[in-house]
Amino acid sequence: MADDSFSAARLFSQGVSYTYDDVIVLPGYIDFPADAVDLSTRLSRRVPLSLPCVASPMDTVSESAMAAAMASLGAAAVVHSNADAETQASILRAAKSRRVPWVSSTQFFAPSAAPSAADFAGCAYAVVTERGDALSRLVGIAAAADHRPGVPVSEYMTPAPRTASAAFDFEQAAAFLADEGLDFAPLVSDDGAGEVVVDLVTAQDVERIRSYPKLGTPSLGADGRFVVAAAIGTREEDKRRLEMLVKEGANAIVIDSSQGNSVYQLDMIKYAKRMYPEVDLIGGNVVTVAQAQNLIAAGVDGLRVGMGSGSICTTQEVCAVGRGQATAVYKVGQYAKDHGVPVIADGGISNSGHIVKALTLGASTVMMGSFLAGSLEAPGVYEYKVYCSSHPTHG
Repeated sequence: MADDSFSAARLFSQGVSYTYDDVIVLPGYIDFPADAVDLSTRLSRRVPLSLPCVASPMDTVSESAMAAAMASLGAAAVVHSNADAETQASILRAAKSRRVPWVSSTQFFAPSAAPSAADFAGCAYAVVTERGDALSRLVGIAAAADHRPGVPVSEYMTPAPRTASAAFDFEQAAAFLADEGLDFAPLVSDDGAGEVVVDLVTAQDVERIRSYPKLGTPSLGADGRFVVAAAIGTREEDKRRLEMLVKEGANAIVIDSSQGNSVYQLDMIKYAKRMYPEVDLIGGNVVTVAQAQNLIAAGVDGLRVGMGSGSICTTQEVCAVGRGQATAVYKVGQYAKDHGVPVIADGGISNSGHIVKALTLGASTVMMGSFLAGSLEAPGVYEYKVYCSSHPTHG
């Protein structure tokens, strides 16, 4: 049979560094239906996913709502570490406590608070409790549409709202709203000392979640809760952060660094594997086989590949360090595969074709930041310019 193709092995042995846009995948013969395609993969050695997509650990991308939404679709998110350890642990706890991804973030106000419109953080409703936190008694629900500048929320909130059980799954919660004719309902659980507001379900959320594609089985851990990963750094204080995240049930820990092949990361890998061998550890970022060798020898269960290829990353311009992402994924992917270590292609994903290319070149999953930052599940407030909505992204 005539063959006019150019194999990956031949292409990437020429000493040229290629980006995703430099390569194209040739079509082949198909003898199976589209619904027979299996996209199941691994985030790390012991963390399976049914979809090969991961939300990046950026503070404008991955908090509790994004983590829950990604896990509900069979993918995963990495909760960012651009916060103190207690806050990050609480985000992780909130994500893993959810059964369905209701709102981008639940805002809490005390009755005397006079929030600005921005304080609603893009949410249609906010929960009003005695002290303005999730642990105090529920007082009412404030609608962003009723907001009045400088006026306490007690003046325009809906008092004593009907509540639903936090144990409700999506269909039960949706049916509760429909049967009761409600636009919203706080989801509450009883912690033994009284009801605690866990989340807020709205009719808007029901409509949004019904529009989600039915892609894969949810990503659930052995405990039946959503799979959520979390990021840490390599400083001494990150050891305490690591301990808190493991305690909250992080399914994988990602050491977040633009240059993974450093003595600091290697020391953190060895410490984490010694202290918490039951938790998968993902190292990086790397773009060469030599870098990957060091991290795999230190004990990582997964690798992030990419340096300077992200939409807001300037490593290549500022430091003159990096590699074309297509070449990096292929070279590191080949080596990592031989050692049973899944590879996350991190950066450079600006369209669905790039996802296909990354997976074809050897990535187990693709990590996306700006690709997801404009979604309703991303944290933060939308900015409206010239009648077009936008969402900031940085990390």
